[in-house]
Amino acid sequence: MSGKLQDAELKVMNVIWREQPVKASVVVKILAGETGWNMNTTYTLIKRCIAKGAVERSEPGFVCRALVSKEDVQREETDRLIDRIFDGSADKLFAALLGRKKLSDEEIQKLRVIIGELE
Repeated sequence: MSGKLQDAELKVMNVIWREQPVKASVVVKILAGETGWNMNTTYTLIKRCIAKGAVERSEPGFVCRALVSKEDVQREETDRLIDRIFDGSADKLFAALLGRKKLSDEEIQKLRVIIGELE
């Protein structure tokens, strides 16, 4: 993929990841309901995602499929956030997230499992 996906493009990608394969006209309808965007805005954003190599268009019917996984994009965005805001330190990000609210026993257990899988 060439280039970082912008926030509006990520909204398009979220619909495509959720619904794929999906016609562009369906993406338009979904995003009109979720965001209030008009058809031209949504088609422009889909075309940007295609130009960046994140979406593949096939015919007939302008059918969209993601060429990048949601997990890969989440990983890239997380890495950018860690580098930009937390000086490249994942433990600083983790501490900031944990310091925001009291965690339930279930949430703590889930985190222990995740950490155990990383060790």
